[in-house]
Amino acid sequence: MSNTDPATYVSTSFGEEQSYDYAVMDVFAEKPLEGNALAIVPDARGLSTGEMQAIARETNLSETTFILPRAPEVERERGVQVRIFTVSEELEFAGHPTLGTASWLYGNHPTLRGAGEIVLDLRIGPIPVSFSTQQGGPGVFGTMRQNDPTFGEIHDRAAVAQALGLSIGDLDPSLPIQTVSTGMAFCIVPLRSLAVAARLAIPQPAAQAYLAHSDAKFFYCTTRADGGSGADWHARMQFYTGEDPATGSASGCAIAYLVRHELAAGNQPIVFEQGIEMHRPSRIYVQATRDGDRICDVRVGGRTIPIASGRLFLPRCT
Repeated sequence: MSNTDPATYVSTSFGEEQSYDYAVMDVFAEKPLEGNALAIVPDARGLSTGEMQAIARETNLSETTFILPRAPEVERERGVQVRIFTVSEELEFAGHPTLGTASWLYGNHPTLRGAGEIVLDLRIGPIPVSFSTQQGGPGVFGTMRQNDPTFGEIHDRAAVAQALGLSIGDLDPSLPIQTVSTGMAFCIVPLRSLAVAARLAIPQPAAQAYLAHSDAKFFYCTTRADGGSGADWHARMQFYTGEDPATGSASGCAIAYLVRHELAAGNQPIVFEQGIEMHRPSRIYVQATRDGDRICDVRVGGRTIPIASGRLFLPRCT
């Protein structure tokens, strides 16, 4: 075995190492190498919070999830424990990591494989993901039920335009800018046109300064999709790590917003497209229920496709 062999390098460079398997899934993807890539560590027992954060920085994806297996009876009662990290912080909830991790469990969990519903035990609480018994196309199609939405601040148009690097004329004049949360608070910003969406380049220092004094964590910008695209609404989400190809948590907030403001009917299936400008096209299937003045039963679905697997080596220097 030569000294350039990877196994030789690992074993001779460090006195002891611990290895962790990982998988990469494309979430909200219609075919491989689309959607939002997610790294999953299927058994993160033994990793510290700092090590999880460092691994998330190593993958350099929008999010990385860490599964903490428990006894089967505990997982049946409380769900599968999962922690979610961006490259900068741990999140209480995020959409594409929830759907992607549940989809990995659907195909790989020793007792939940092929289950009609898998519950993830997240920091925000239990989130159920359901799977059809008839799965067509690549990967697996799942639908998560998000928490009922809370509706927050109506934002000043001029202030938001400045924070986004836009003019007031770039915003849809007929619709409010409002914070909505189904577990993560997003400022939903309706844009005037696809042309405005195409040139969106949010100056992050200005955006973060604005958000720091608001009730929202991120901006989610949306407008009606092109009639021939097969989607109903077009969205972009730019934040401190760049741009997100698909944002399941935000799309849940967005469908709640659309139903509340009578831009979509209750229980009407809606398709969001995202990631188009960054060549990672995503399809997010959403709907929500109206019960009088209450919006509830927020559903966010999409396809998850396995794309890679490997092993991480964490050295323990001697």
